[in-house]
Amino acid sequence: MKQANNFSEELSKEVKRKWDEFRIAAEEAKIMLPDDPEIISELKQVFAFSDFVARTCTRNPQVADDLIKSGAIERQYTPTEYNHKLETLLSGVQEENDLIRILRCFRSREMVRIAWRDIAGRADLSETMGDLSAFADACIEQSLSLLYQWQCSASGVPMGNDGSPQHLVVLGMGKLGAKELNFSSDIDLIFAYPQTGETKSQMPINNNEFFTKLCRQLLKVLNTNTPDGIVFRVDMGLRPYGESGSLVMSFDALEAYYQIQGREWERYAWIKAGVAAGDKTEGARLLGLLNPFVYRRYLDFGVFESLREMKQKISLEVRRKGMKDNIKLGPGGIREIEFFGQIFQLIRGGVVFALQEPAIQKVLKILALEKYISREVCDALGSAYIFLRNVEHRLQEFSDRQTHKLPSESLGKERLALSMGFDCPESFASEFERHTKTVHYHFENLLKTKDSDRQTETIENELKGVWQNLADEEEARSVLSSAGFDKPEKSLGVLNHLREDLAAAGLSREGRERIDKLLPPVLKEVGMSGQSSVALNRIVELIKSIKKRTSYISFLLENPSALTHLVRLADASPWILSFLTRHPVLLDEFLDARTLYIPPQRSDLEKDIRHRLSRVSSRGLEYQMDELRIFKQLNTLRVATADITESLPLMKVSDHLSYIAETTLNEVVALAWEHLVDIHGEPVCRLDGDEIPSAPFLQGDGRGGFAVIAYGKLGGLELGYASDLDLVFLHAGTSEETKHGKRPIDSSYFFARLGQRVIHILTARTSAGILYEADMRLRPSGSAGVLVS
Repeated sequence: MKQANNFSEELSKEVKRKWDEFRIAAEEAKIMLPDDPEIISELKQVFAFSDFVARTCTRNPQVADDLIKSGAIERQYTPTEYNHKLETLLSGVQEENDLIRILRCFRSREMVRIAWRDIAGRADLSETMGDLSAFADACIEQSLSLLYQWQCSASGVPMGNDGSPQHLVVLGMGKLGAKELNFSSDIDLIFAYPQTGETKSQMPINNNEFFTKLCRQLLKVLNTNTPDGIVFRVDMGLRPYGESGSLVMSFDALEAYYQIQGREWERYAWIKAGVAAGDKTEGARLLGLLNPFVYRRYLDFGVFESLREMKQKISLEVRRKGMKDNIKLGPGGIREIEFFGQIFQLIRGGVVFALQEPAIQKVLKILALEKYISREVCDALGSAYIFLRNVEHRLQEFSDRQTHKLPSESLGKERLALSMGFDCPESFASEFERHTKTVHYHFENLLKTKDSDRQTETIENELKGVWQNLADEEEARSVLSSAGFDKPEKSLGVLNHLREDLAAAGLSREGRERIDKLLPPVLKEVGMSGQSSVALNRIVELIKSIKKRTSYISFLLENPSALTHLVRLADASPWILSFLTRHPVLLDEFLDARTLYIPPQRSDLEKDIRHRLSRVSSRGLEYQMDELRIFKQLNTLRVATADITESLPLMKVSDHLSYIAETTLNEVVALAWEHLVDIHGEPVCRLDGDEIPSAPFLQGDGRGGFAVIAYGKLGGLELGYASDLDLVFLHAGTSEETKHGKRPIDSSYFFARLGQRVIHILTARTSAGILYEADMRLRPSGSAGVLVS
């Protein structure tokens, strides 16, 4: 940050007073001030913008002296440095009072360092948030370590049902969990332990009692206000049942609570959960156990209604008197940016694993990369977030007080503007207004429902009466006829059968309400199609197949354009609706007409499949097999829609279907190869007596030790929608053992295993269906021959 030299007379007097008080205190403590004019000027500027730093340094000049002489003010700490420093300070501590005192002294020094580096421009926002979060984690970790030892000495070591020692897991929620902590922040914590059991002692106590005592001691150490202050204010309100709930729970109890009673706002809160202290391995396991609660393994459009209610609550709170100047809760504030990102995370995080990221800046970049938002929106919200978080820090660094309200008095406005690098309060106010208006605009457009025109609303109300059987038969036929149905009597029969099917299905109240809301707009769209009775039959079959998957019903409710495309294709093709009935996950594709009717080229297919597989590479073969199937189904749908709407020439349809198969097959072979090489090492291959590369021969790769030969329709680029793949596998493996593997095997046997693996990946039925049927009968000796020749 540039040096601010244009202080007003009032601010200059204030800085001179602070400096004189510090100089006198330093002289009395026999501390020599540095003779570096740049350091002196920098420290005066920090005093100008932070009463907290000036007050702390005057009370204890040794803090400033130590920070300067040690060089701590000039460099960034490593991620583990706070832990090492605090562990050293606490070595030998035997009393709780000493622990409490040392923690507060440590906080005093380190918070001065963080504020100084932030205000002076030595650290950017990312480093400041990282330091604050690492400092908090270290305070919790080192306090917990000592308290656990003392508690074990008093009550015995807590043991699990399997006989293993049990340790506490401390989960940081909110900004602590996301490593985005602000300067004078509360910390939100949840406590848990892995297993029930009891302590190993002559007078055992159960694990819950042990860990409850431990957690109370930890809260006392962090939370108690002494003459030296506090370490952190701790908020436990996010735990199950809030303030009335148990202070700590076992993993099983925690998992059961969220499975049975977890609410949408709790899913929202757990997005930013992270292990702050304690048993990190068990903490990671707990997050894995709760992942299905937070992130659904499908596009969760069912959460829309709850999110809309949360958004309305935020909007109502924003309208309260005095919220305009609140940088966190006011219009266009920090909360609106976080809500913007977290909506996408709740809806898509179970499918796009990259979105399972607690840090909002990273989330925005992922949303842009995945093309859910434009690069312009990402940049605008990202820069607004940095600006507002910097403002938040300057406000809180002034007096080490949790505040989010812009100052109203002239001196406070001047101080804030200069600390942010502006020449005057007016320039700052203009930039603040620009950022918050941008944020609020994008926030307001989230989950926005478009008002239907009066005519559409009237038609849908009449159709609602038909669906809910409120109209007599003659009136119902008249309404359907007016809506465009060519065979209203037949369509009434279809609707009656659907009602009976839903009544017998045992739907939840919420599920039935969503279907009741969906049917009127469905009937309106169907009535405008060319073959309304035919389209209705096809759409009804789809609704029956997804009736218990309320997320998909909600998707169609929330996306009228998707419903329009769906009815259009139902009118044109029985195959497409049948395909969607088997693979409803593809409904999301109906959001974007630009991709729905334009099948990608071969090069785009290759990029897409690699991108999809890279997103799940760390999650194992099951997820990769699902991604391959979704890739194939999605692109087959694109070809079909282009085919039906005649935007793709008939002769090109089989080309595109063949491209999809070839691209998929390449990745299947690559996955199978990587799996076997990891276990057995690389096979030895020879051709005409010369050793050749053993890797599979994939398009354009040159010579290789394994090749997949396509016959029939794939070989001739004449693949159809339901075609199987006629394949033959060839290899150049020898009888020599594989090299560099954990379990070497004969190289020719390696390729036999490779062929089996390829067939398994192609034909196994997963939650996303099968990939392709493979016909291997064209190999030498047919079905009786070896799989790989």
